[in-house]
Amino acid sequence: MEDTTMNAINITAIGGGGFTHDTYPALDEFCLKQASKADVRLGFIGAASNDDPVKIDRFHARFDGLTARHVHLPMALDTQTLENHLNVLDMVYIGGGDTEAMVDLWRRNGWDRVLSEAARRGLAIAGVSAGAVCWFDRFLFHSGSGPMRPLQGLGLIKGGACPHYSTETDRHAALHDAVSRGTMPNTIAMDDGVAVVFDASGPVATYSAEPEASAFHVRRTDAGRVTETRLSF
Repeated sequence: MEDTTMNAINITAIGGGGFTHDTYPALDEFCLKQASKADVRLGFIGAASNDDPVKIDRFHARFDGLTARHVHLPMALDTQTLENHLNVLDMVYIGGGDTEAMVDLWRRNGWDRVLSEAARRGLAIAGVSAGAVCWFDRFLFHSGSGPMRPLQGLGLIKGGACPHYSTETDRHAALHDAVSRGTMPNTIAMDDGVAVVFDASGPVATYSAEPEASAFHVRRTDAGRVTETRLSF
């Protein structure tokens, strides 16, 4: 039963950009297309930025006229109310911010279970930065001070994830070191301006709103070396 439901997973992970960053607006349109219908009912979760009113306002402004419905899902919702909202939406978009704090909150209040079950049932999910990497086994996290560190994600997508690969220049060395030491698994690293679509099998499509940007698969070989190859389909 679990394997059957997992085939419905449809997650679009963005390395950086889109309406919450007020950059690369084409990423937003790409995300809507992944819902596979004309009149998308879209929800926004801004828990990683503590429901920042600026990002909420950007959400409403960006999708006004582009969706059949767009609704903000406040981080204070109980699990039943969240589930009720998700049951009538076609896609939920998860904003960026503090990934560690967001995932910890979800685990405490049960949102991790509700969102994971919705994803397995086929709800399309899109997210940027924190909202992109939380779905993986592990993600490379930076709190803004101190070294980057691998943290445990929700495990809907196998392997690791790293956002902002092109703009936070210390991520390259930190990720290669973590993969080499085995503290990060084989990882998809995403530049700003890039979206990668995943199903249960892994990455299935990429899109770049920035000509020089890409996504990369960073792997550890049997000999302990680290290789980096550009994702292409």
